[in-house]
Amino acid sequence: MEQTPVQKLARVLRVLVVITFVCNILALFLVPMMAFTSSAGEVVGWGIDELSDLFGLEPVPDIYYCFDIVLLLSWFAVWGDAYMAVLTVFLWACGTCTAVILWQGKGVLDTMLKGTPFVMDNAKSLKRAAICCFLISGAALLRLVWGFAYYRSVAPLLTYNALFVPIFLMAGLLCMVMSALFQQAAQLKAESDLTI
Repeated sequence: MEQTPVQKLARVLRVLVVITFVCNILALFLVPMMAFTSSAGEVVGWGIDELSDLFGLEPVPDIYYCFDIVLLLSWFAVWGDAYMAVLTVFLWACGTCTAVILWQGKGVLDTMLKGTPFVMDNAKSLKRAAICCFLISGAALLRLVWGFAYYRSVAPLLTYNALFVPIFLMAGLLCMVMSALFQQAAQLKAESDLTI
């Protein structure tokens, strides 16, 4: 049976969603290193020497500088600074929620590929995605409030956190509406299947 244009598009989107999901999971492991290399939004020139001093290790010759050492030591170093710790927890929370959203999207695309998009599982998947959107919005709001207290200024209003709050709130509401539509369509489909 030949695929419809919607199914062809769903196949391409599914591949992109899976690639993005895998990259998201891999990026979660790099969050502490990213937080470690940023301090109040500015890149710091910390390297192996600074990490060696921090942990009381002997300096390592240039030839042995290794990405793995920076990654491993940064996992422990981020918890020593309030900014780095809050950034790490925020990015882990958002990254985890994003992974869940992507996985739910993959599930919806799978049903489209099967030719049965109007099922209750899609309504549940969209509701889970909505909850994750609301969690990201809430985490961004908490980080925004924390930023006001930490910097004692309105500067956090000019960051991506200020944008995350309304964007993910609206995305969550949109997912809730889509969930209700899929639920109603699934109920109508079930009723029509019973009458036939």
